[in-house]
Amino acid sequence: MVMHTLAAFIAEPRVASIRVVVAPDDGFLHLDDPRVVLARCGGSSRAESVFNGLQSMLRDGVPADDWVLVHDAARCLVTPTDIGRLIDACEGDAVGGLLALPLADTLKQARVDRSVATLERVDKWLAQTPQMFRLGPLLSALEAARSDGFSGITDEASAIERSGQSPRLVVGPARNFKVTYPEDFSLAEALLGGRH
Repeated sequence: MVMHTLAAFIAEPRVASIRVVVAPDDGFLHLDDPRVVLARCGGSSRAESVFNGLQSMLRDGVPADDWVLVHDAARCLVTPTDIGRLIDACEGDAVGGLLALPLADTLKQARVDRSVATLERVDKWLAQTPQMFRLGPLLSALEAARSDGFSGITDEASAIERSGQSPRLVVGPARNFKVTYPEDFSLAEALLGGRH
């Protein structure tokens, strides 16, 4: 999954470098592309891993005003076109943004395994990645959430929102789903097989 994800980012010419954040003891991943840096500074949560990765970028001399794209390797169906559409929509934006999908299904609120309410879906979106923000503001937003263990920070946009900013929503494709459940692997494999 990581290699499919990396291939999409490598194929987008505006992505100057790629930093893959993994656990410090990860011995599995070995990369030989000069644009790809393996950062063994992953944390116990997504937010901590992104925070650590951003800090390592600053230490390595990446300017705080550079744009960063944060992506889940579990979204291995992203394409260079998807990445390019996000860059196009956000590079002139004051805040940045994320790929997301407007909610099409009826949204239910549950108690245990029973539906207790139907929620309005008009203004609901399903967040995807990549998410694109400037390094400095994103690091500051995550730093502010760090003191409470990044509680409630489920993606980079949630940290930016907590800082008072409103990220741009850029319509992403339904196929950019997060491989989470066992059946997702078969679907992802079939979709990736259809690309060749």
